[in-house]
Amino acid sequence: MSEIASLRVSRPRITVLGVQPGPEPFRIVEVDGNMVGEAKDVTDVLEIAAAHGITVHDLDDPDTVRWVGGNRYTWRPH
Repeated sequence: MSEIASLRVSRPRITVLGVQPGPEPFRIVEVDGNMVGEAKDVTDVLEIAAAHGITVHDLDDPDTVRWVGGNRYTWRPH
């Protein structure tokens, strides 16, 4: 197998997009590229994942969750 053929590009099933401003800021959550809900905190992300049959063991694992526009601690607009 060539070096190029052995490279694995990981695409996490869960993507949490940047904070949407408003009276109650939230982040849009995608599963497998489809928008599936809004999260106001990490608990919401875990509940959405569980509802789609995904068990998250490590929120900081980039193979599990992709955080866009912040990390798991970012829940307010900058």
